Amino acid sequence: MKIILTQEVDGLGAAGDVVEVKDGYGRNYLLPRGFAIRWTRGAQAQADSIKQARAARAVRDEAHAAEIKAKLEGRPVDVKVKAGQGGRLFGAVTAADIAAALGEAAGEAIDKRTIVLGNPIKALGNHAVSVKLHDDVSAAVALNVIPG
Repeated sequence: MKIILTQEVDGLGAAGDVVEVKDGYGRNYLLPRGFAIRWTRGAQAQADSIKQARAARAVRDEAHAAEIKAKLEGRPVDVKVKAGQGGRLFGAVTAADIAAALGEAAGEAIDKRTIVLGNPIKALGNHAVSVKLHDDVSAAVALNVIPG
C-alpha cells in the first residue's frame, strides 16, 4: 500500500514522505490514527505542501542551529500575556506564545513543537525553557513573562 505520512513515524519517515507499507499496517494502524493518508495524485500535491512547510521550519544544519542558539541565549526574551491584578495570568503561557516571542527575538521562525516546557507557566516573572533546535543542539532560554 502506498501512503503519504502526515507526521513523523519512527522507523518509517517524516511528514510528507511517500512510503510503501504492508496493507494491514497501513489500513489498521497508520490511517485510523491519522499518521498517514492514502496516496493519490491529489494527495501528492498535499504531500508536497507538507514538505515545503517542514523545510521552512527546519533548521538547516548544526552550524545554523548553533547560530540561533547564540541569539536566543544572549538575552532574556519577553513574552507578553494578559494578566489580572496581582500578576495572575488568564490561562497559561502556551508553547505557541513562546514560539512567537522566540521567533521575534531570533529573527527566524521557531517551531512550537521544539519547545520543552517543564511545568505550565501560570505566573508573571522569570522562567526558563529549553528549545531543541537540532539533534545535537539545545538552547536554554530565559523568559520574562510580562503583562501586555
